[in-house]
Amino acid sequence: MKFAFYTLGCKVNLYETQALTQLAEMRGHQIVEHDADAVIINTCTVTSASDHKNIRAFHKMRRENPCAVIAACGCLAELSAEKVKATGDIDLVFGTHDRAHIIQHCEQAVIGESSTQEMVEESAFEYLPAGVPAGRTRALLKIQDGCDNFCTYCIIPYARGHVRSMARDTVLDETARLQKQGVHEIVLTGIELSSYGRDLMPAVTLIDLLEQLLAEFPDMRFRLGSLDPRTANDDFCARLSRFDNLARHFHLSMQSGCDSVLVRMGRRYRTEEYYNNVSKLKTTFPDCSITTDLIVGFPQETEAEFAETLAFLERCAFASVHVFPFSAREGTRAAEMDGQLPQSVKAERASRAKAVAECLSERYRMDLLGRVIDVLPEHTGADGTWVGHGCFGVPVYIRENALAKNVLSRVCITGLYRDGWLAEKI
Repeated sequence: MKFAFYTLGCKVNLYETQALTQLAEMRGHQIVEHDADAVIINTCTVTSASDHKNIRAFHKMRRENPCAVIAACGCLAELSAEKVKATGDIDLVFGTHDRAHIIQHCEQAVIGESSTQEMVEESAFEYLPAGVPAGRTRALLKIQDGCDNFCTYCIIPYARGHVRSMARDTVLDETARLQKQGVHEIVLTGIELSSYGRDLMPAVTLIDLLEQLLAEFPDMRFRLGSLDPRTANDDFCARLSRFDNLARHFHLSMQSGCDSVLVRMGRRYRTEEYYNNVSKLKTTFPDCSITTDLIVGFPQETEAEFAETLAFLERCAFASVHVFPFSAREGTRAAEMDGQLPQSVKAERASRAKAVAECLSERYRMDLLGRVIDVLPEHTGADGTWVGHGCFGVPVYIRENALAKNVLSRVCITGLYRDGWLAEKI
């Protein structure tokens, strides 16, 4: 059979789609982009805008594959199965659990056999094999699922359930398998990565796992997904600073640089603790890139509170900031709060925050001009340059024909280019 896949949302969704693709290939199916017998759409529901993107994707996949069996899985399918079915485009609906059996259900539907579908409740961590897309030199590895934080703006804990973690031995086995496949970098990811291991018996911390991975796989570079800023504490810095194979790129979730807004968001840290940990990282890992996410226009956010956030961005000197205007998600406490701001105000604040973020990014990248780094070339761009990443997480564009994919190349950073650096092989 011919299977097609469509992914919306985060890196966890991307990982799960890659795993489903691998499972389909293991069962002898062909992966295609058009004219599929079965289509699996992995949905996102982090904002109301995400829901609309899902619906448009359903219509698009049905138009392009009119005779196919179309299945939806993921967060929107978990929370709003009836809404998904009501579109008329989806034949099978699954949630965020028991995805290992989606391929079999689709097979049965394609040949006209009925299959019993049940929305499975989450219990333990669901193992899905790490898949490596063709031609890629680094891989995602999902080691954690679920979230227990229940921030006021976020629906994900309801869609993903409580924290579940991949067993430490399984993480080590998956890493060894990926290394044998020629992968040189692994991005560890999860819904709330910092919660890794708290559900295991005995409990394990993310730092415990990292220390073992970095020691046992010295030739593999490990990059971390989004972290709770409290994770980057003294213990984190002291135990991990001796490893050269930990990428010097740390994405610390922030959402606001104003304490009163953080309280309304239900976040569990305050700006001073956040800044102290940013300072520890910069002292321990010189020149590291620290990136973050920012929500502007949260309910009741005043101009003074927003100004505090802009000043905090400058204080932390982020290498990159992903800016999002607040989008109320039905079913969250924030959507019911008084003081919802007009879209025009949210858009204007997002524009101002992005302008600050662009200046900070340029400043960080300028400071590293002339630096010699090792880059793993990943693919060639439309302009003929090789594109890859070094340990800092900033895209590196290399104008050199004699490069080999999947082989570390030493380069010198010569200038700024697009969203990253221009470099020359040395």
